[in-house]
Amino acid sequence: MRSFTLLLVFLTYSQARVILDPISFATYDDGVARNTFFPLAAAAYSSNPQTCLSAKFTNSQLRRQLNVQCDAGGKNDICSAYTALLPDNKAIVISFRGTQGFLQLIEEADKSVFQSQSQWIAGGKVSKYFGDAFNTLWNAGMKDDVNNLIHKYPTFEVWVTGHSLGGSMASLAASYIVANKIVTGDKVKLITYGQPRTGTTPFAVAHDAQMAYSYRVTHNRDIVPHIPNEGMEDYKHHKAEVFYKESMKAGATFKVCSSADESNDCSNGLLITASVSDHLTYFTKDVSQWGEAGCN
Repeated sequence: MRSFTLLLVFLTYSQARVILDPISFATYDDGVARNTFFPLAAAAYSSNPQTCLSAKFTNSQLRRQLNVQCDAGGKNDICSAYTALLPDNKAIVISFRGTQGFLQLIEEADKSVFQSQSQWIAGGKVSKYFGDAFNTLWNAGMKDDVNNLIHKYPTFEVWVTGHSLGGSMASLAASYIVANKIVTGDKVKLITYGQPRTGTTPFAVAHDAQMAYSYRVTHNRDIVPHIPNEGMEDYKHHKAEVFYKESMKAGATFKVCSSADESNDCSNGLLITASVSDHLTYFTKDVSQWGEAGCN
């Protein structure tokens, strides 16, 4: 009887530890997504991200901006990202630029981009186009910058963000640094905007297990979060979706859908999801134009 009681105490304590594990908890904050991460994502569209950073963050320091060809397939599209330091926020930033122009948006939507997949380090498969784009940026200097910043500021969080194509690369970046034990999942915060489906169901499951603070913000009928079509090559979003229906003005209502599968309570429940305008505009701002203008 005494052994059984001790076993119950042990199980209860173990369960409590799991419940209290900080990686199991995360809360979406509209103010953080709107006023902190969104400017960081928009800044990636600028040829000088420091302008946005200086406008929104005290003592911000751009580490480096990188521009590379997105993949080795002969396409002319350029992918871009930057790393930065926010000392006052105790954060290291990794931000990825989204699509440059409508033609690239359509090119990403082309089935060939999603039919070719590659194995992912954390599990499952991802679009080879997205994977190649991230890996090329990572090996072009981002790896060195991130490792150096983390070595110098080991207690800082790592904030990862991006819009559109940049959202997919941000999702991969967050997963990659956790899978490689560069930092632990409880120190990573990921918020993306208008992110397309990036990988297969096993990838989504693995991603969900890596970090709790992971949010995909979607705007009403934005077409891109529904690309490729659900079920094509087993593509599935990881959680959690934050859905703003119609308005994204300050004070607008939103719904957080954190189920493992995509929920019809959020954007998946809409009959029509084909708006390019909703994709280009988040929090009432044209994302790329606002970033290019210095976030003012």
